Amino acid sequence: MLVAGPSSPDRDVFIDALVELLPSGLRLVEPAADDDFAWLPEAVELGWRRTRPNLGAVGPAAVPRQDPSRTVILVRDLAGDGPVGAAADRARVIIRALALGYRLIAAIEGPDLEAVFARLRGEPVGADEDETSRLGLVLALGEVARGPRVLAAHYVRPLARDLHGHVQRLAPAVLATWSTSTDTWDHFAWGVVPELAERLGVRPVELEREQARRAAVLASTARTGVSGGA
Repeated sequence: MLVAGPSSPDRDVFIDALVELLPSGLRLVEPAADDDFAWLPEAVELGWRRTRPNLGAVGPAAVPRQDPSRTVILVRDLAGDGPVGAAADRARVIIRALALGYRLIAAIEGPDLEAVFARLRGEPVGADEDETSRLGLVLALGEVARGPRVLAAHYVRPLARDLHGHVQRLAPAVLATWSTSTDTWDHFAWGVVPELAERLGVRPVELEREQARRAAVLASTARTGVSGGA
């Protein structure tokens, strides 16, 4: 999941809220700006050149293997050069790690999905189209009269194959956009519910019920003004 928008305290708060919604039991890793990926056994395989002799001497095999699907990488500024940023070479490794099943919650500079693709596919990051197809959900933050809000939610669809085994690169799907004229959401996710349900291993009706349940919980949370803790 990527949160696109200008660097700001609001973006940081949004990232923290997403972390709070993670299921229990997941391993959360927040790489430092000078991280050498000692926590990532596959780092060299993904193109990382270790710079610390002591780590290189030990070798990746000494790093305990973890279940990638149980590991969430948290990056507060993907492809950024600041103190909480993952500069280009580290951002490229993190994006490649998604192919192994690692999960990602990250913020990135950019107003919309097109800017996200341009930032990650262009130099100096240089991720290719196949690698960025694994980004999953991209949320674009913006300002409205009531303050910061998610203005658009996009589902970046992974590579698929047709019945003949040919690779299909499907365009991203718009899940929802915020209407500034009506101050409400316009929903479009119904078109990809079967696809999302198949990816999650559930029936479409089960996915719709779960989405409705979660929406009710979040709406109740908003009404009661709960901002942390439970």
